[in-house]
Amino acid sequence: MTDEKTTRELVYETNRDVKWICRALARMEAQDEDFEARLRALEGWRAEKAGEERRISTISAGAGGVVGGVVAVIVKVLGGG
Repeated sequence: MTDEKTTRELVYETNRDVKWICRALARMEAQDEDFEARLRALEGWRAEKAGEERRISTISAGAGGVVGGVVAVIVKVLGGG
């Protein structure tokens, strides 16, 4: 007997390998989709965080302007500068 495989055995092994490869690719695609979703969530969180920081600095600048205006009015009323 020789160690060579028959055509039927080769077809069976190839079919089994193709099925295994398809399952592995499906798992990889599912992991990629999960990874992409997690990345989008993180990017959205960062954008939201950056928006909050911009709002806080805008509010601070606006409050500084209001306080400066009030001080100017008080100084003018009290007869200074």
